[in-house]
Amino acid sequence: MTTSTMPCIAMVALPAAGGSPSECLCRPVLQQKPKTSLKRRIHSPDSYNLNTYLRKSGRKRAIYIPVRAAGSAVSLEKREVASNDAERRLIEGLLGIQGRGRSVSSQQLKEVEQAIIELESAGGVSDPTSSSLIEGRWQLLFTTRPGTASPIQRTFVGVDAFSVFQEILLRDTNDPRVSNIVRFSDAVGELKVEAAALIKDGNRILFQFDRAAFSFKFFPFKVPYPVPFRLLGDEAKGWLDTTYLSHTGNIRISRGNKGTTFVLQKNIEPRQKLFLAISTGKGVQEAIEEIVLSHNSTSVDLDVLAGKWRLMWSSQPKDESWLERATNGLQNLQIVKDTGNLEILAEFAPGFRLRSRGNVLVSPNQQCEINIKDAAVELGPFKLPFKSTSKLTLDFLYVDGKVCIIRGDNGWLFVHARDDVSN
Repeated sequence: MTTSTMPCIAMVALPAAGGSPSECLCRPVLQQKPKTSLKRRIHSPDSYNLNTYLRKSGRKRAIYIPVRAAGSAVSLEKREVASNDAERRLIEGLLGIQGRGRSVSSQQLKEVEQAIIELESAGGVSDPTSSSLIEGRWQLLFTTRPGTASPIQRTFVGVDAFSVFQEILLRDTNDPRVSNIVRFSDAVGELKVEAAALIKDGNRILFQFDRAAFSFKFFPFKVPYPVPFRLLGDEAKGWLDTTYLSHTGNIRISRGNKGTTFVLQKNIEPRQKLFLAISTGKGVQEAIEEIVLSHNSTSVDLDVLAGKWRLMWSSQPKDESWLERATNGLQNLQIVKDTGNLEILAEFAPGFRLRSRGNVLVSPNQQCEINIKDAAVELGPFKLPFKSTSKLTLDFLYVDGKVCIIRGDNGWLFVHARDDVSN
């Protein structure tokens, strides 16, 4: 009789009651059907007889430890490394995208879509609808919104000023639900639209919206959302495929029946909180403070600064003139060369922009001096140069490959996001 080449199952017995260690019990797995599952092999009659023998001899039950074949372990490790790298690039790619995809450049969209495809190809949790990791409250970070999206989808993902969540509850309940939530603010309340849910297979959830209500902090009761779901017919129905669920249960990628792709996350890192705050216009300075306090020091040099940086937010007074806002070197797009040369491009309308040039000098104490030497107003192909000299001293509060937070000598704060992919 020949033995099969299936992975070995090692059975390690616990020490006997008398204190002396019991012998290691291991035997080769004999000829078996190739498709017999690991679970069935563990609970085979032979295993039962072995445990019976151990119990009668005074030993404790054996512990069965499946030993994964080396090639399988290496392959799994490579997939996990690929997933971790793609997750990191997905999160990095989403930084700076406002409105959950409403304002996105073609290059940003390309990076995000590429990371999504790699994650879906690498594979996360198998049969995600059967995993407890899919349950809970997920925050919507990004979505594509094709013209075929349903009115319900457009309502939720198009509210850029509010936070958008999705709650999934499938098990330990007689009423499985998928709910979309729009949070107006902690002080005001939220809108929750619920759908009855049904698991179709390991990836797909069928749903049908059936009720909705506003929960306002200043009302002791819920206010019904005036949508006649029963009259919507098929518009209130749909399905949601989970194409990627991370093994940590932190990132989920889903695709809807209307062709919409969703990227959701449970635990948001400080930089993501900052850009979400910028998108909603609330809590930006608090998010900045969290980032700065979580990093003891920031190392800055021209190699780090080199590239294109787009202004995402500033605490400048809104009553300042547009010329001052542009010529102070902190408006719209900054292009920093590794030689120290600086170009600032402020575009106020298509074809109408102000271009300034100067240089950047970084000091060892994490400060930088910006010197503006000349400028020109550009209207289409026409240029009107004028003399513009100014000097600014900036403190770097936080800088990495994607985000730059600085404070001017007047105390104003500025948040820039890298606008190129060279770094």
